[in-house]
Amino acid sequence: MHILIMLLVGLVIGAVARLLMPGRPGGVIMTILLGLGGSLVAGFLGRAIGWYQGPYSGPGIIASILGAMLLLFLFGMVAGRRTS
Repeated sequence: MHILIMLLVGLVIGAVARLLMPGRPGGVIMTILLGLGGSLVAGFLGRAIGWYQGPYSGPGIIASILGAMLLLFLFGMVAGRRTS
């Protein structure tokens, strides 16, 4: 049940990030991975900065969306270099 919730949250976060930062097309799987990756990036950066201290504190929806947007931006830079 937890995995299903994680996948649904990842889908929502990835979809919102793609709406705010359109560009590369992708399927549902890529959108879910983008959302989950955005949450991981936001959690890692938040812990590095010192925002999340405890084991159960982590990024919220907004931080996860920002993390996913950062991943989209970085992917666009790498993919842009490769096609040029």
